[in-house]
Amino acid sequence: MGSLRGQLLASLSILVATAGTANAADAFFNRIATMPVYKTLAEGVDPATQTSAEIITATKDGMMLVFTDSPSKALGFVDIATPSAPKSAGRLELGGEPTSVTTSAKFALAGVNTSESYVKPSGHVAVVDLATKAVVATCDVKGQPDSVAISPDGKFLAIAIENERDEELNKGALPQMPAGHVAIFDLDADGKPVNCDAARIVEMTGLAGVAGEDPEPEYVAINEANVAVVTLQENNHLVLIDLASGKVTNHFSAGASSAEAVPVAKGVSSDASGNIENVLREPDAVAWLDADRFVTANEGEHGGGSRGFTIFNTKGEVLFDSGNQLEHIAMAHGHYPAKRASKKGNEPEGVAIGTFGGQTYIFVNSERANMVSVYKDTGAQPEFVQVLPTHVGPEGVLVIPSRNLFVVANEVDDAEAPVRAQIGLYEFGASKPAYPSIVSVKDPETGAPIGWGALSALAADKTDPNKVYAVSDSFYDKARIFTLDVSKQPVEIVSYVNVTGGTPKKYDLEGIALAKDGGFWLASEGNPEKEGIPHLLVKTDANGKVLEEIALPEAVVAQSKRFAFEGVAEFERDGKTMVIVAVQREWGDDPKGMVKLALYNPADKSWGFVHYPLDKAKSPAGGWVGLSEITHLGGERFAVLERDNQGGEMAAIKQVTVIDLAGVTPAKAGETLPVVTKAVKLDLLPALAEGNGWLLDKPEGFTVTADGKMILVTDNDGVDDAPGETKILMLGDAAKLN
Repeated sequence: MGSLRGQLLASLSILVATAGTANAADAFFNRIATMPVYKTLAEGVDPATQTSAEIITATKDGMMLVFTDSPSKALGFVDIATPSAPKSAGRLELGGEPTSVTTSAKFALAGVNTSESYVKPSGHVAVVDLATKAVVATCDVKGQPDSVAISPDGKFLAIAIENERDEELNKGALPQMPAGHVAIFDLDADGKPVNCDAARIVEMTGLAGVAGEDPEPEYVAINEANVAVVTLQENNHLVLIDLASGKVTNHFSAGASSAEAVPVAKGVSSDASGNIENVLREPDAVAWLDADRFVTANEGEHGGGSRGFTIFNTKGEVLFDSGNQLEHIAMAHGHYPAKRASKKGNEPEGVAIGTFGGQTYIFVNSERANMVSVYKDTGAQPEFVQVLPTHVGPEGVLVIPSRNLFVVANEVDDAEAPVRAQIGLYEFGASKPAYPSIVSVKDPETGAPIGWGALSALAADKTDPNKVYAVSDSFYDKARIFTLDVSKQPVEIVSYVNVTGGTPKKYDLEGIALAKDGGFWLASEGNPEKEGIPHLLVKTDANGKVLEEIALPEAVVAQSKRFAFEGVAEFERDGKTMVIVAVQREWGDDPKGMVKLALYNPADKSWGFVHYPLDKAKSPAGGWVGLSEITHLGGERFAVLERDNQGGEMAAIKQVTVIDLAGVTPAKAGETLPVVTKAVKLDLLPALAEGNGWLLDKPEGFTVTADGKMILVTDNDGVDDAPGETKILMLGDAAKLN
């Protein structure tokens, strides 16, 4: 286990760099633009149409992006002459599913899958004139193409012909014939295949130790010497081919790797619950570092996937393996996909290599963690530089060093979620990274970072201006209270306690407030549709032990709905301690546009209620408006976080209002409720738009520190069909709320 401990120590050194102690002379990548793929649809096409951006490339001058859109069976074109303001440059239907694309001097060369079935695979390379955006030739590749790559000198095009298996047949186990191969085309000076009707075929059978009779080439990359490296992902094998002769020059197993202190539990957790040992790497993407070294992203299939990346040389020797580093990076940044803990974790899928400012960088995208990890190539052990946040499902990665650009294609698209496929552009040269705004330190019990995500509420310490508390919601199996040091940049999660001793099967914490007599008040959002998750006001001690669970009156619960408790605050009225809880949306007995604020009196255990008037939805996409937080400002004044459920360009209402309950007498359940008066004090949309990403739809936590500074946090939904990005926003002096 000594090597595993070495990986753990390496990972901890990474977290130091993550926290912002990189060399002051270093330059960084920052996101400069995000473009939803639906914006490339033709005029008049419903923007809710499903699209995707999977594999992405650029023209040789770096001025235009070309990407594959599998659902639309099309290529998309994006003008990046001004990279901070990308715009659509049209689309081209291909009549089949595009699987990959690259560019030559004058053409885009796209692999197109036209297979009738798994047992009758077929496909071709579509040769697209970049000037006219028209298909000028189709070159048969004798099977179903996956990855395509052009040699640096423009002489060869290599295509990995996967002939993928049927996942439903025998649980996807190999062999499933026909076998895959590699097709090679020779290109003329303009980059057009000269042997379009007679691809040179390189057989892959008999090489791999795993199902050698059924090779499934996944990805291909070509170095300066015109040697192609091909990953046989399902076969856990790597093959080197001399493209000029079409001969296999070497091949070897991708081997196995281990990682210590990573999430492996089947529950939804971001804890370092165990180890993975001798897991087959099963690499997906591959990229050359130089003429002798290449990097694989070890995504995995058939239970494999070592959750990291590996540097090999052409002899098949492992020069470096990242072990647990990507897992720990995801944990520290709140990007860990906890539902995948027992499977393939962060799931590295893509890799790219580029030289910027005289330094070679390695970019590894994690498909499930929605992040790209950036490393410097040192010739030995690579040095971690930064994490770049992506949208959902980063697939294709692209470097354009001539323009100091890095590009990510994010493929997941669901207009109803709303999660839209995106293209993200990042520029090299910043003096400091804009991301992250919050990270965790190591957990002393495990040596791994404190796992976190789905932060749903904030509460400031009453005396220490640098201390803030947060909770995460029911996405995770364990309810937790985190302690944050907001004096650090980025903010640090420095410790946590689990909430223990409760009676429900799970808490859904959506609110936190400090109790005057010590400990915390917690608001747990119930769900009438799920047994065992009631609406509760919870009192705990400072260590998270539950002291009391307080339910609403039965008549009120009978009218409740799923969108319930979303914030809690303590205050005094007539010398007595009171607790106020915000309800997110209308319940069955509420007039449309009115939501309850529930007031609890601990002395006599009574409840009273008032109504809060919601703004009407303003988004072109419709949706709803509700509450996400309530924060005590002094006296009987409160800040209320009000938002719609829309993200990106459809977001219209993200605001902080102020209400005053002085003179307002709450009514009992069943009575007519008084309506409070609100005043809008902060429009959060400009602050949320900073960072040039998809505008996050869930600002959920808001507090005011002991020295009067406002802080906001967004909820990343545990990276489950949502961006992994969490924003901590410092909004300035609370005097703005007066």
